[in-house]
Amino acid sequence: MNYFHGKNRRLSRFVIISDMDFFKYANKVLPQRGRLLLSEPYLADPNFERSAVLLTDHNDLGSVGFILNKPSESRVSEIMNDLKGIDSRIFIGGPVEQDTLHFIHRIDSLADAIEILPGLYWGGNFDQLVSMVDTQQVLTTDIKFFLGYSGWSPGQLAEELKIESWIVSDMASEQLIFETDPGQMWKRAMRELGGRFTIYSNYPEDPRMN
Repeated sequence: MNYFHGKNRRLSRFVIISDMDFFKYANKVLPQRGRLLLSEPYLADPNFERSAVLLTDHNDLGSVGFILNKPSESRVSEIMNDLKGIDSRIFIGGPVEQDTLHFIHRIDSLADAIEILPGLYWGGNFDQLVSMVDTQQVLTTDIKFFLGYSGWSPGQLAEELKIESWIVSDMASEQLIFETDPGQMWKRAMRELGGRFTIYSNYPEDPRMN
């Protein structure tokens, strides 16, 4: 347990942090396409523990996103015969329909892709993608594949935000998504928010170790 005390307001380990207003937050950034959902440090749901979820759609019909930092033990080439040239790990996008394949990427010439952020896309023409991979027209490091997705029905995400299950970030970037080690992504995304979230990023995964 931590709290602030003394002239330097340094961290001590003897007073319960839940009594402090400092550690309460309210989401000021609203969820929308292209934003991140960062799970609060001790979210009990094992599907989303220490997860960074990229929202690819958010509207009155619900929300869709993909967990960016949960790699599986399988390689893309082991799952998809058409993608033998991609040896990178496939990620678990969420608990919904884990028998389906999805991808986000940085290929601006892929037909039917949905732009999430400038230079960042969701899905597109799969046959064209396979051809571009086979002919080495694209870098396989510019594509991230997922089994399943994360989904919320209308109003469900809003309720989860009310109970502070998620912290919304508008600081998604290509560097975070494609160039950050999955094991460090949640901490990095939290630190980039600054302030109290830097402290959150250093919370131990097991609160008993505090």
